[in-house]
Amino acid sequence: MSFIRLSLLTLVTMLCFAGNSVLCRLALRQTAIDAASFTSVRLLSGALMLALLVYARQRLRPRASTTASVHAPLLGGNWISALALFVYAGAFSFSYADLSTGIGALLLFGAVQATMILTGLWFGERLGGRQTVGLLVALTGVVVILLPGLDAPPLGSAFLMLASGAAWGVYSLRGRGVGDPTRDTAGNFLRAAGLSVLLSGL
Repeated sequence: MSFIRLSLLTLVTMLCFAGNSVLCRLALRQTAIDAASFTSVRLLSGALMLALLVYARQRLRPRASTTASVHAPLLGGNWISALALFVYAGAFSFSYADLSTGIGALLLFGAVQATMILTGLWFGERLGGRQTVGLLVALTGVVVILLPGLDAPPLGSAFLMLASGAAWGVYSLRGRGVGDPTRDTAGNFLRAAGLSVLLSGL
């Protein structure tokens, strides 16, 4: 992959993350919905759309390709990945009760990047120059944000956002190399949605 294409994909990903933070905080701060119910709505709607996408894709496949997978389950995924997805979505929602959009997004980005890079180190991967810079920037940013001061965010909400980012990092790592990402993601969303409904009922 060329540097320009990689840079563009990275930029689009970061913009999507930032847009997600803006829209979610608006929903939580400008409407009457609570964090648990909002988490359920996010995961249930995601599960529904992904399940419909998987179903439609299977219906549109040529007969020869569907015969080989006739006994395969409609949805894939597993409970560990679903739990990571649930922790991400739940902690994300509850953290924005007291965090600004910018602070929340920076904490989330830093936690995701640090989790993925540190996991690679744990399993013996060597850091390249860009990875090293990325890790240092992520950790420095988190430390600076959490330093005591007039603009320091509430620690409880900040740690919830860090947990959300770490969970998303785990979810992303577990998704590497899966055979059918769409089917697995649909299954994970469905399981996580079930957990979120239980959370809403507490």
